[in-house]
Amino acid sequence: MQTHTLFTRKSPLGASRKLIRQTFTAHQGKPVQRVSFVSGLHGDEFEGLFLCHRLIEALRDWRERRPEIFRGEVHIYPAANPPALNSATRLWPFYAADMNRMMGTQTGQSVPAQTSRELFEDLKKHSDWVVDIHASNLHLKELPQVRIIEEFSGTLLSPAMQTNTDLVWVHPMAGLFESTLGYNLNRLDIPTLVIETGICLRLEQAYVDRLFHGMIHLLHHLKVLGEIPEEIPPTQPPRLVYPKQVGQACAGHSGLFVSQVKLGDRVRKGEVLGKILNPVEGQILEEVISPGEGLLFTLREQPAAYSGAPLARIALDAEPEP
Repeated sequence: MQTHTLFTRKSPLGASRKLIRQTFTAHQGKPVQRVSFVSGLHGDEFEGLFLCHRLIEALRDWRERRPEIFRGEVHIYPAANPPALNSATRLWPFYAADMNRMMGTQTGQSVPAQTSRELFEDLKKHSDWVVDIHASNLHLKELPQVRIIEEFSGTLLSPAMQTNTDLVWVHPMAGLFESTLGYNLNRLDIPTLVIETGICLRLEQAYVDRLFHGMIHLLHHLKVLGEIPEEIPPTQPPRLVYPKQVGQACAGHSGLFVSQVKLGDRVRKGEVLGKILNPVEGQILEEVISPGEGLLFTLREQPAAYSGAPLARIALDAEPEP
């Protein structure tokens, strides 16, 4: 394993913050493919950090014991936003800057903007494929999933099915994606899978275990690993979901959301998913009803909900009638 320091930044009090890339080279000759894993663009997302640890630990062990299986090159950027990770905040401290909204654009000369450009250029230079790993925000918890913008689905669907996630969600383009890492790399013909799992400020070890197995199968699918080590179990193909196959339940009232289901449950159309309460008056303001039958893959964890807030998403077994 080779450790590369992309850059070092000093905090206002002089402490150093480094962005590190760990590299595993091909055993012999030119690499068949170069795959990069990125996590920690948001400093409150620890699922990806743990997944990168699992990958580094396993690849280092296999590199020592079975170097011949390395036919391609693996680059791992475990902590892409060191200042935010050190403070466990989503945004770059002091600047309140979102690194995943500063990619592929000229966004000024602030330290976060410079860092975003340097990371983006390094990924372009060293990657044929990229996996960008995220956790959800404080409000919603997600089953492990790959999210793919429709225009890139032709290239991304086959490798996405190797990831051992619960689902692959193909969705339309939206303006908020224009400055993200995943969109801009895909736009430059560097295929990039965006993984969303769990919830920020937490670790779901079972989710990370599954994703770790999926990433090894992905590396084998892309011919970076010549074979899958015997300790890695088979994976299950994810459920493929298109825009009309996603049903969403939103709050009709502001109040306290108390769920009556668990993430990953199969729910029926009309089933009560939870209630919106007015705890001051002791009233039930609303029963939250499932819009269809299917897999509950998103569930609100933050109880305080305003009217219109998303509460649940369901991968529907059948598209709703027009």
